[in-house]
Order: sequence, then C-alpha cells, then structure tokens
Amino acid sequence: MFALLLFMGCSEAHEHTAPAVNPEDSVSMMTTYGVNTLISDSGVIKYRIVTEQWDVNTVRQPSRWEFMKGIFFEQFDEQFHVQAYIQADTAWYYDQERLWKLRGRVSLRNVDGLVFTSDELYWDGMKHEFYSHCYSKLVTPERTIEGTYFRSDEQMTHYRISNSVGSFLAEDFEDDVEPADTTTISAP
Repeated sequence: MFALLLFMGCSEAHEHTAPAVNPEDSVSMMTTYGVNTLISDSGVIKYRIVTEQWDVNTVRQPSRWEFMKGIFFEQFDEQFHVQAYIQADTAWYYDQERLWKLRGRVSLRNVDGLVFTSDELYWDGMKHEFYSHCYSKLVTPERTIEGTYFRSDEQMTHYRISNSVGSFLAEDFEDDVEPADTTTISAP
C-alpha cells in the first residue's frame, strides 16, 4: 500500500511558476547611484542634475525617470553662470510628455532673486510653464505673495496666484481687472 501511494505521488508532475509581473511592479531599466551630471544643448552645457538615485523606467505607462531620494537641478547661461536652481525631495520626469513633477519641500530660485517654495511643482516642457495646485509662496525683492494655485512662464516673469495674500505695490493693480482672489503679476 505504501509503495502504491509513493508511486502515485511521484507520477504527477507539478509546475512551479511565479505569478505574472504587473506593469506597476516592473523593474527599472537603469538605476544609477550618486549622480552629478552635466547636460548640454547644441554643444553648450545648460543643466546640471545632482541626485542620490536615478531610475529610468520605460516599461511603466507613461514611461518615466524617478528621483525618489531627491534632486538638485541647476540651469546655466553661456558663460556657465547659474541662472536658476530647483530642488525637491522627490521628482518624476515623464519623458514622452516632457513633464517634471516635483514633490516635497520644492524650492526654486532664479538669478533675479525670485524664490518659490511649495510642496508641489509641475514643470511642463511642452507649454514652457510652471504650475502648482498646492499652497505656494513666492518671494521677490519687491513683494511676498502666497496662494493656493500658481502658474507661471519658464522665466518666472509672468505669474498668476489664486486665493492670494501678500504685499503688493499700487502699480501692480493698474489696469488690472482680475477677481479679488486672483493676483497676476508681470515682473519689470
């Protein structure tokens, strides 16, 4: 009886397979640690990216670069002078849409002394604009503005802040017909 049970137990083959991999669980195509890289545009160095970890994932939809341990991003002019910097705790770059999504202690500073801080900032490379749907604070040499919605051009010279509070100059509102809870400012 024992031999019969042993024979029947050994005759059936069991296939041991792992469950299917979901696209959400896909592994990065490239992971790089300790990144400090310069990026050129038409042979001229324009940007520098510094991050502890950079993951490139082309399998996920939409495909993206992930900076889960923070990012520091600098922009240079032709003489290699810093024009602006952006830093954040976490960032994603959606390469097909040319869209940066920055989260957690986002800070942006440009050569004109403008400082932007928020918990979220999007940088749309197709539309050439920044925007945020979170509380944001904008400090310029002339004024300080805070609000819950922010939109600006890439140069941070024309920006719009909704539900705003802050210090303003009287000439900021000349010929301005915006609603009371929205502020649109153009830098001089």
